[in-house]
Amino acid sequence: MPTAKPSGLFVTGTDTGVGKTLVSVSLVKALVRHGLRVSVMKPIASGSEHTPSGLRNADALALAAASNVDVPYAAINPYCFEPPISPHIAAEEAKIAINVGLIKSRFEALAASADFIVVEGAGGWYAPIGRTQSMADLPRSLQLPALLVVGLRLGCLNHALLTKEAIEASGVEFAGWVANAIDPTLERAAQNLSSLERMLGSEPLAVFPFAPDGQPDVRHGEHLGRRLSLISF
Repeated sequence: MPTAKPSGLFVTGTDTGVGKTLVSVSLVKALVRHGLRVSVMKPIASGSEHTPSGLRNADALALAAASNVDVPYAAINPYCFEPPISPHIAAEEAKIAINVGLIKSRFEALAASADFIVVEGAGGWYAPIGRTQSMADLPRSLQLPALLVVGLRLGCLNHALLTKEAIEASGVEFAGWVANAIDPTLERAAQNLSSLERMLGSEPLAVFPFAPDGQPDVRHGEHLGRRLSLISF
């Protein structure tokens, strides 16, 4: 009999630098701690460094370190580019066409040995990955619901609502949203959270406090996992 397709999430954000990796790694560590086999993917990444093993992206490495499913790096991060620029420009400069079908095949291979898969996007929902495709094409192809990470800073209300509407317009299930306090100087933070709840139509699944060291927080990952009904006690 074929293996049942595991559950999974596509983690997107209101912009780049809003804490997608922090939230993703926190969730992965929490799920692993509760006995699940958790695979990870960072299908497309730019801003990588040369190592003896080849180009490596810090976000993809953080996800790999949190996972308890041992697979080659290329399975986690099929498209890895050196310059910290938009992936579609990096791919064009490298003379590489990003193939969503290849990403889907890598995803399906990971699915064979996992209970849950966390896939982290790059940039925002419509970040281009080619001339005619964007990051939004990945969760559609992988048939994953989207978790939205909202970076709490000035302008996040507009970005959050636009992104939620874009997710739904793309035909992708909206799994909910997470607030991440990326700006400790944000004034009226509580009022902003309240406005986000009203505008997005639900309370956040988790609120991550400001983390100057960027370290994942398993406690908030567990809270997120429970709210998503992935962790039970």
